[in-house]
Amino acid sequence: MSQKSQLFSKLHLSSPRGGIDLDNRVIVAPMCQYASENGLASDWHLMHWGNLLNSGAGMFIIEATAVVPEGRITPHCLGLWDDQTEAALADKLHRAKALAPKVPVCIQLAHAGRKASSAAPWNGGQLLPPQAGGWVTVAPSALPQLEAETSPHALTVDEMNAIKLAFANAAKRADRIGIDAIELHGAHGYLMHQFLSPVANKRDDQYGGSLENRMRFPLEVFKAVREVYAGVLGIRVSASDWMDEGLKPEEVVQFGKQLKALGCDFIHVSSGGISPKQKIALGPNYQVPFAQLIKAETGLTTFAVGMITGPQQAEDILSSGQADAVALARAFLYKPRWAWEAAGVLGGKVAANPRYWRCLPKEAQDVFLDIHMGQR
Repeated sequence: MSQKSQLFSKLHLSSPRGGIDLDNRVIVAPMCQYASENGLASDWHLMHWGNLLNSGAGMFIIEATAVVPEGRITPHCLGLWDDQTEAALADKLHRAKALAPKVPVCIQLAHAGRKASSAAPWNGGQLLPPQAGGWVTVAPSALPQLEAETSPHALTVDEMNAIKLAFANAAKRADRIGIDAIELHGAHGYLMHQFLSPVANKRDDQYGGSLENRMRFPLEVFKAVREVYAGVLGIRVSASDWMDEGLKPEEVVQFGKQLKALGCDFIHVSSGGISPKQKIALGPNYQVPFAQLIKAETGLTTFAVGMITGPQQAEDILSSGQADAVALARAFLYKPRWAWEAAGVLGGKVAANPRYWRCLPKEAQDVFLDIHMGQR
């Protein structure tokens, strides 16, 4: 390439305590693994994280991690709510990091709300009754995700305050074990998104009705975390419910402006998940216009995600100014060295463990491989 690759340029994520620097703008998006028992990180996580930390990406985001047991999507989801879950996560993460180049690690803190207590996707993904290991779910309103499911418990204000505290406590635990950044999960039909969306939020108090009211709880969660955590803090959002009566991109722009005022360092723009009635126009780059809109209107550092699979496709998104970074999930499951291939195509460089150097064609070694592991 005649010009320097935007995908393989550095990106600084600011924060009150200085921020972090990414060697490139490729992000490994969070991907649920359903590999935990009682919220504990497992040997699967050790293998999975070690693999993705060797991917060449500029930052790795750990999957949706529940801040309370009842906030798990499934009984086998990762958690960070007590000393045991903290110790297990720290052990697996530190061991994985020791075998990889120095890559910033972010964790996605989450509460699934009415979409909790579900079976794993390969077991149907439906709500589990208590006799099958499930539990009573919670939500802004007593409306189920699917019409045939048991209705969730509508949260009281006191219960909402307890959830805010749980997010803050999980953030402190993440900071204590050396995680570099936190992403709050405000997308895909989970609890914070449920409050934002008029599809799931039918409250008649100060947390429902107008956009100002529907934003209130997610903003309070963000503020509670920001007050105890000075590191890089961002959020993932669903920019559209893909329903006439649902959340609109213009509303998420207003939400983004409020987040920026509270000290949000990045926004990761996805869509959908609030209802099976959504009508998503799937296709390459289908969510990129949402990222472009939010970046232009809020000035937040913005990650684009969704059916981004090719190096030149990712490069074009950045070079056209539609986003500041691109996030990939399934592409990294299919090609764990996706960033290596992209560097080869675009003339970039990635860091890699020297145990992998011999796999490269000779002509590629000097083109896109940094011959160092990085030090901690």
